[in-house]
This record gives sequence, C-alpha cells and structure tokens, in this order.
Amino acid sequence: MIKQKEITLQPMSKGFHNIDVIIENAINDFPEIGLINIFVKHTSAALMINENADPSVRLDIDSLLEKMAPESAPFYKHTMEGPDDMPAHFKTAVFGNSISIPVTNYRMNLGTWQSLFFCEFRNYGGSRKIVVTLYF
Repeated sequence: MIKQKEITLQPMSKGFHNIDVIIENAINDFPEIGLINIFVKHTSAALMINENADPSVRLDIDSLLEKMAPESAPFYKHTMEGPDDMPAHFKTAVFGNSISIPVTNYRMNLGTWQSLFFCEFRNYGGSRKIVVTLYF
C-alpha cells in the first residue's frame, strides 16, 4: 500500500530546520514496517539527515557551504533572481531533493543522534511544499 500527502511548510529562515515532528504529524499512523520518502518540490531547498544533538554541526556545514558557493560571486551567470539564488541551486544539487527513511516499529528508524532537516538555502524562500510518501 502507498499513502501520500503534500505538506506546505511555513516560510523558514535560511538554515537547517528539524522537521521530524512535522513529518510524524503528517503521517500520524506509521505502519510497523515500511519506507517513507520525503521530497522537496523546489530547486533552492533540500533535505538532509544529520546530527541533532550539537547545533555547531549545522553551523559548520553552513560555513563550508558558504565557502563553496558564496553569494554574489562574479562568475555566476544565473543572477536574475537575486544574489542568493544560484548558490541555493548549487547547494540543493549537492544535498538533493529527496530522502528515504526506513520505518520500523511504527516510527522513522533514525539513529540516536539523527534528525531530518529541511535546508532553506534562500534568504527569503517563502512557503515550501514537500511530498511525503509512505510505502507499507
């Protein structure tokens, strides 16, 4: 069986936002075993699974990304949507739009220190849509 739901996320600031609870609330009745896929319907936002205990991990990831893809770099050709747009596209290409997580014992089977993060790469991205698909 397959269950699917589209969720609109409220605008979030640039950065990494834990969305475990949002996903759990969207699929409030997880099966004993299955697979969940989360897909972001945007080219300037992404998903990642990473450490949830120490926020400095996310700060360091952000610092690395800013060095790799700074805003307003003089060599960008795609500049019509603002200085943060092309770096956001690059970061999304690096991270990806989709993540699959196993479901075990009626919950997402993440590691002890893992959480699912929505990655907003635009300074003002606005509301975002994600599609959550549960296979069981």
